[in-house]
Amino acid sequence: MRSVASNVDLNADQDVHSPKPKLDHPVNLRSVLAFLAIIALGLGYTAWSIYTDIRATNASVATLLPFIMLGVALFVALGFEFVNGFHDTANAVATVIYTHSLPANIAVVWSGFFNFLGVLFSTGAVAFGIVSLLPVELILQVGSQAGFAMVFALLIAAIIWNLGTWWLGLPASSSHTLIGSIIGVGIANALMRGKDGTSGVDWSKAVEIGYALLISPLVGFTCAALLLLLMKFVVRKPELYQEPKGQTPPPLWVRGLLILTCTGVSFAHGSNDGQKGMGLIMLILIGTVPTAYALNRALPASHIAAFASASQAASKVVESKAAGYNVLGDPRPAVTSYISQHDLNEGAYPSLAALIREISNEMTNYGSVAKIPFAIVGNTRNDMYLVSEAIRFLSKDKGSSLTESDMKVLKDYKEQLDQATKFIPTWVKIAVAVALGLGTMIGWKRIVVTVGERIGKQHLTYGQGASAELVAMATIGAADMFGLPVSTTHVLSSGVAGTMAANGSGVQMGTIRNLLMAWVLTLPCAILLSGTLYFVLRHVL
Repeated sequence: MRSVASNVDLNADQDVHSPKPKLDHPVNLRSVLAFLAIIALGLGYTAWSIYTDIRATNASVATLLPFIMLGVALFVALGFEFVNGFHDTANAVATVIYTHSLPANIAVVWSGFFNFLGVLFSTGAVAFGIVSLLPVELILQVGSQAGFAMVFALLIAAIIWNLGTWWLGLPASSSHTLIGSIIGVGIANALMRGKDGTSGVDWSKAVEIGYALLISPLVGFTCAALLLLLMKFVVRKPELYQEPKGQTPPPLWVRGLLILTCTGVSFAHGSNDGQKGMGLIMLILIGTVPTAYALNRALPASHIAAFASASQAASKVVESKAAGYNVLGDPRPAVTSYISQHDLNEGAYPSLAALIREISNEMTNYGSVAKIPFAIVGNTRNDMYLVSEAIRFLSKDKGSSLTESDMKVLKDYKEQLDQATKFIPTWVKIAVAVALGLGTMIGWKRIVVTVGERIGKQHLTYGQGASAELVAMATIGAADMFGLPVSTTHVLSSGVAGTMAANGSGVQMGTIRNLLMAWVLTLPCAILLSGTLYFVLRHVL
């Protein structure tokens, strides 16, 4: 596949009469030192936060090996977010740069800052939506060799594919890549355990996320085209829909709109894409330092009363479905089997009821999450995770025979469980925010040139830039609200193509062909890469 950026001289001086923006600005020593200082401060803050969290538990440290593995895993996870920054966020700044709304060097710093804020103010819904795709047995044993092999395989595969498409100047999707990597690990894990490859993936969640990723480019193309046509009908100013004259910036109100939409896309990208790394980092922390991160020890003691009430109500619902059946032995295998196989047999309800009772007894006996002994905190979290996931599947299972009132009771109980298990410490958000924000400021040119020059046959107009950015901001923001990971790359690139078609500017079919090829190949290549890496790492670690 030929690089679509190969014919662009990124270092050439720009003619003042040319509409092409100046992409190269001198980098002084002060900027480099400031960049390195931020990295050093971020890493130092991360290490100090982990140290203080572990010290607060008063747990003894028997060996340094888990912390070495933790350091390597965190480095890889933050490396993924760094690459994600310059790979994806270039899409957010391309329109403001090519419409001369902001100089390139200011645009990337501006975008990086709002990516940083987007991560800090994210909800966490996307983070745990991504984690739900992983095989349940690996999540329960994330601190094992298989667990580390899973994390390393999917992150390294995603980084390799992102770097490859970036080098070719192709705006492929980091979201698509990460989800393909997760599916690859799930399939490889199932095959290595002698099972059908399809049993290693939560396909219902994969399909839900897949729809969001496939539909979002269509939404981007169609809505951006329609918005441009509407703008041309309402705002009858020909200069908005023509190639910029030299380096002239757009009218003030259009410039403000473009900067606002760039800001919104950057913030939404940080809020959505930043969470994917956060979910994986939490898995790493739970696996290596469960005493500090398996459960949310910041929950107040008053949480127990609400938990006990919700637990009692949920127990009644589940036990009513389990009438006539008893559990012999450990209830966990039956619940795990239901989550992985989605087979609601006669053992599922009584096993789930037994597990709910065990969790309720533990919480009531200890009085708060913070007082659960370190020796069992990992097991308690696994039990809570199993019950929460089982309830999630029961709510979708047509054979569950649950009424609406039953589902409401179970949903309330699940929310209480998730408060204890699905949390993200502030320092994790800050670490990811720094990695993503700094990544935005490096290596952005290749993708920016593709979006700004290689999709359409004519230079990007002010109206096209505003339409594409508005649609991208709205689409990604809506997806974040619903906890769905969508691709900034797909939405923005398809939006630019839509405006080119609507404006009669024409599209460069060679670039569109390369983009479509990259989009089509992303999933299978990521699956193959991560599956192979998982197989290799399982025999090395």
